[in-house]
This record gives sequence, C-alpha cells and structure tokens, in this order.
Amino acid sequence: MSKLEFYARPLVRFDPKNKEHRAYYHQFIKYRGWGRCPVRFICPDDIGYDLTIMIRNQLIDYYVTQEFENPRIRPKPIPVKSTQKDVQKAKKLVDNKKN
Repeated sequence: MSKLEFYARPLVRFDPKNKEHRAYYHQFIKYRGWGRCPVRFICPDDIGYDLTIMIRNQLIDYYVTQEFENPRIRPKPIPVKSTQKDVQKAKKLVDNKKN
C-alpha cells in the first residue's frame, strides 16, 4: 500500500439523508471545489454522468419526497382576506348569472 493511499480521504457513498453529506455538498457549491471535504464520494460507473449531477439528482429526489410525502411539512394555506367591495362584486356576478 502506498503512502498516498494511506493518507487519502476515505471513500463514501453519498447519502442525502445524512446531514454531513449535504453540508459537504453545500461547501462544494460555496467554494467551487472538493478541497475542504474530508471524504471522497463514489460515483458508480453505470450512472452515465458526473458526481455533482448524481448528488444534485439525489438531493432533488430527497427534498421532493420529504415535502410531498410527509404531511406535517406541508405548508398551511394562506387565508385570503376579502374586502366588502369584493363581496358585493361577487354577489352581483352571482345574481347576474341567475338572471
């Protein structure tokens, strides 16, 4: 085993559920490089594109499923405040449609 391999950063599979992995990707975006990342992420050969696109796609899937499959995270609907003029206009429209 060479010294370079001994001192190299460990190889890790990217997991979007892992908060540290998401933070490493944020550092990559912020500093435009992996130099500050303490691990090396593995990109399978059958993916067909590079590591950053693979991570981005996994994060998109993670956040979309988290938002739409978890009901407690869904945003509450914003109530619309109507003025008296709006109510009168709506009543006139309904009356006009009836006639």
